[in-house]
Amino acid sequence: MSIPQISEFTIRRHANAKSFQRGEAYYEAGAVNGVTQRGNVLQADVAGTQARPYHVNLSFDSSGLTSVNCTCAYDLEGWCKHIVATMLVCARNPESIEQRPTLEHLLNRLDYIETQRLLQELVAEYPPLIEAIDRHVSWLTNPADNLTTIKSVRRSTLDPAPFRRQVRQILKDTVRYFEEGYEEDPIGEDLLSVVQVAVDFSERGEGENAIAILSAITSTCAENWDDVAEYGAENDEIVGELNNAWCEAILTTELTPEEKVDIQINLEAWQDEWNVDFGLVMEALRQGWDYPPLLQVLQGSITERGAWEEDVPDYADDLALIRLKILERQERYQEYLYLAEAEGQTQQYLTMLGRLGRVEEAIDAAQTQMNSMEEAFALAKTLSIQGALQQAVDIAQSGLTLPGNCQYELGIWTSDLAVELGNSEAALLAIKAAFQAKPSFVDYEKMRELAGENWESVKTDLLRIIRTSSGWGTESTKVDIFLHEELIDDAIAIASELSSYHSELIHRVMDAAIPHNPGWVIANACRRAEKIMDAGKAEYYYYAVEWLKKARNAYLESGKKADWLSYRGNLMQTHARKRKLMGMFKQRGMD
Repeated sequence: MSIPQISEFTIRRHANAKSFQRGEAYYEAGAVNGVTQRGNVLQADVAGTQARPYHVNLSFDSSGLTSVNCTCAYDLEGWCKHIVATMLVCARNPESIEQRPTLEHLLNRLDYIETQRLLQELVAEYPPLIEAIDRHVSWLTNPADNLTTIKSVRRSTLDPAPFRRQVRQILKDTVRYFEEGYEEDPIGEDLLSVVQVAVDFSERGEGENAIAILSAITSTCAENWDDVAEYGAENDEIVGELNNAWCEAILTTELTPEEKVDIQINLEAWQDEWNVDFGLVMEALRQGWDYPPLLQVLQGSITERGAWEEDVPDYADDLALIRLKILERQERYQEYLYLAEAEGQTQQYLTMLGRLGRVEEAIDAAQTQMNSMEEAFALAKTLSIQGALQQAVDIAQSGLTLPGNCQYELGIWTSDLAVELGNSEAALLAIKAAFQAKPSFVDYEKMRELAGENWESVKTDLLRIIRTSSGWGTESTKVDIFLHEELIDDAIAIASELSSYHSELIHRVMDAAIPHNPGWVIANACRRAEKIMDAGKAEYYYYAVEWLKKARNAYLESGKKADWLSYRGNLMQTHARKRKLMGMFKQRGMD
């Protein structure tokens, strides 16, 4: 499968300005190594600040990218710099991507004996691999017989020992990573992947197998967590995922009273030993599906208390969402709608109406129940899948007036759909809303195209927005727009407040400002250079010289060569003992 076309427009849209700038620098420095494609997966190693390179993994299908991730610790908005650098290889240099056979193709070239020999050699090279093989062989050789209904699952057919060993190994690896000084540890991602195995069993209706796996994970963590806690490892994320996974497994399985008691006793012991809270799991265990208020709701009797007879706990939404997931899996759609409505799960309620083809009913309900951008966005996307494109645009436009945290994404999506429908006015309003949330030069240019002959009045509004915008990472966008519109004084105002960390951006402003305000360039560049030279740190002299080159250009362009030579002479006299710096002063471009 050929990789989807990835434009720089798409890359900029998925990364903030700083990540794109750094990613582009990584790309230009050749930090992206070994880009390979195997089927619908693209992988690359990107050299970074750690000894080991960061690993980027891209998955795609015929419709485009389906997942993008990196092993770095970046957790801010959008793609990290390593992903950006890899994407730029795809966009600018796709011929450098090495085509490699998929695992399926590789294994098809081996016979039975060769496959066995390969696995033996791999285990010899990577000893922990034997645990994964042991685990998977257990699954394959002990299948549940005729598991056609939940009631038929009475005992786990899975050996939990490999999972206990795997969790112990993850915790041991985490201790080793901490002791060796790595910034990233494997505990979060690796443990969550084991929990996901249990969730997968629940989704197949094999709740008792899921419970066996979760018991192995939870008990092993409770017994061994002190080893990683000494290094500051936190358990909030894994405990949250365990709560959800346990809850789904319990509600997927028809347990006997004795089995419920056994699980409760174990959970109480583990939460005491681990000092965590399994309140959600305990409540799911207590209620099951026979809880009287829940039964009333599932039959369509909805009151203000929803599915609760007592005070509603903090985890009520989590429990409702897990129940909805199971009801959907069992195709109990009307009960799904009753529960979603009773528990205030508006997004799930509206989108299920849409998915069932009840478009007008969904739109009517949205008029009174929709309260957030996120709800509007989910419903709009559902309606578009149903082919109700104009209704999707209308719902999305309404959503842009509601509170929420997806204004940029909703605005861009709405604008693209409006363009598809030939509605330039709606497209312009939507992308303008996106611009207000997260200004970008790419969207600024798009609005110029959409506005046509009304561009001047639209531009006035956009410049007002950009001047008052104070979001993190907007400096680059502001400079891009101001320089594009030749508003040099506005660009200077931005650059004057930036630290030298943004040197590349400041250099751009200085280059543009030399004909317009050489005095500012000289004063600003000299101040930054002198700060570095006065500190006497030789490793930063290169940056000082780069600032002085900007000052020199401004002196010369304004006809003040004598002033430059005088200033340069004073600097050489002041810092004469700094040999490295003096050598740099004699290089080309400093005369």
